[in-house]
Amino acid sequence: MEAFRAFLRDHNLPVTAQRQAIAEVVLESERHLSADDVERDLAVRGVMVGTATVYRTLEVLVRSGLVVERDFGEGFKRYEPARDEPQHEHLLCTVCGNVTEFSDERLERMTTLVAETHGYARQRHRLVIFGVCPDCQRGVRTKKS
Repeated sequence: MEAFRAFLRDHNLPVTAQRQAIAEVVLESERHLSADDVERDLAVRGVMVGTATVYRTLEVLVRSGLVVERDFGEGFKRYEPARDEPQHEHLLCTVCGNVTEFSDERLERMTTLVAETHGYARQRHRLVIFGVCPDCQRGVRTKKS
């Protein structure tokens, strides 16, 4: 949180309670949150913040480098804290929207080989696998609202 406050001050942006509450929700989350998820989590905490403020603050968090924006082709973006982790990929459940992160050294090697085969010097890649999670396959979970 202090890094976010410092970023705001360094860029002459007000350090408001609303911005800090939004940052706390995203930075403390283990999930990949949409703007709607952030609003719901804030409401559960008893913090009412306008939708526009949520979107603007998410943009600032992304610019700060503290949060990463993900577009899984669902018609909205998701946000996750930037972590000092190696490259990771995502499995996205098409029923409930759950996102699971994974990494696989074999995939890393394969993407390098594919790039080199086509004359590219690989820098990075992005992979999202769409499917049905184990809970939804068992009927434990349903589509989130």
